[in-house]
Amino acid sequence: MKQLIFLFSILISLNLSAQTDADNIKKIYSNSLTNGKSYEWLDHLSTQIGSRLSGSLGAERAVEYTKEELEKLGLDKVWLQPVMVPKWVRGAPEFAYIETSPGVTTPINICALGGSIATPNGGIKAHVVEVKSLAELATLGEANIKGKIVFYNRPMQADLINTFEAYGGCVDQRYAGAMEAGKYGAVGVIVRSMNLRMDDFPHTGSMSYGDLPNSQRIPSAAISTNHAELLSGMLALDKKINVFFSQNCQQLKDVQSYNVIGEITGSEFPNEYIVVGGHLDSWDLGDGSHDDGAGVVQSMDVLRLLKESGIKPKRSIRVVLFMNEENGLRGGNKYAEVAKAKGENHIFALESDSGGFTPRGFSFDCNDAVFNKVMQWESLFKPYLIHYFEKGHGGADIGPLKNGTTVLAGLVPDSQRYFDYHHASNDTFDAVNKRELELGAATMTALVYLFDKYGIGTISNKEELKD
Repeated sequence: MKQLIFLFSILISLNLSAQTDADNIKKIYSNSLTNGKSYEWLDHLSTQIGSRLSGSLGAERAVEYTKEELEKLGLDKVWLQPVMVPKWVRGAPEFAYIETSPGVTTPINICALGGSIATPNGGIKAHVVEVKSLAELATLGEANIKGKIVFYNRPMQADLINTFEAYGGCVDQRYAGAMEAGKYGAVGVIVRSMNLRMDDFPHTGSMSYGDLPNSQRIPSAAISTNHAELLSGMLALDKKINVFFSQNCQQLKDVQSYNVIGEITGSEFPNEYIVVGGHLDSWDLGDGSHDDGAGVVQSMDVLRLLKESGIKPKRSIRVVLFMNEENGLRGGNKYAEVAKAKGENHIFALESDSGGFTPRGFSFDCNDAVFNKVMQWESLFKPYLIHYFEKGHGGADIGPLKNGTTVLAGLVPDSQRYFDYHHASNDTFDAVNKRELELGAATMTALVYLFDKYGIGTISNKEELKD
């Protein structure tokens, strides 16, 4: 009889705990949807400050603004973490055209890829060789490439539902295209934009020359999907057409910038840290509202929503606004470096860097023992149509925190429209839906609440935490 009473009391306790969690999470969502700050913050970040490329005035102003806003929340600590970042500048707008015969030209939309060198004064004009992959480039060899512009034209795979998988399947031509083409004597590179939609917006992004000597480094640009199709069709009719393009971008010396950090100090375990964050920098063509202004303001609102909902964290909760994810990852590496030097115990880190669209769930970088525990929380998110709980990638900026015990996670919004805007001039505030953004902030807050309340130390076999 005593055993039955004991078991019954445990069941009642578990049910009350679950009910409390459900009530607290409902309160979080209600506060975000009726009294959220993320959309207001994003409006200022996007429309009043604008693009925030590392080392730019916009990035500097964004650091100042977000620090001031975090200070208004009454957090226990707000500070700037210095980090040296690269400074690449685009310069004057790029210009390009297809020439079918002397004096007969068709303008095309291009943009320099981040990190590219400039064209020579007066630009480049040359015949074009079209390839679908780096492997195809290698089969052509120097005899077919030297003195020409290489046109990489492999589209994102449209029948992949996970658009990030489609992106990953072709981004190598953007990142390494100039490095590989330069080895064969090409004079320039034009890369099809990483975009599933047919439109006129060229999409920038980082590229690398690796260890290629300066003498072999060639200018690299992206071309819009519409004009990639146009160029490909014209080449099918006439291999002798020329392409001209001009850009005057340059890489300058590294400059001082900052990660912006705010903290609510834990009431029971202040030396156990939970991090939530996004990257404060953006590319320079739009205002970076989806990439990653959305993640920045959602992460800021996590701490505000915890306070607004009357939740006093047991562990120390930090928001980290990372600088320089786009072209260097300096901010993420610096934060992890300092945390390691101080011996800080980070139990969980959550990143938002997939746009401000409707949240679908989370991707977890952890072992099976932790993931099985996390799956017990899935039912708490189902009333909000959050069903996606999968093992996978956490995020680029929190990646350096990975150590075998820290659990990493990434917010997973609906991704079908993300690459319509990614790294392009149409990544602007008007492309973000207020309700979708606020749902994402609430979803992140709910997961942080659960990790703070239960931690990961309740798993009986500590050895299971090791990868």
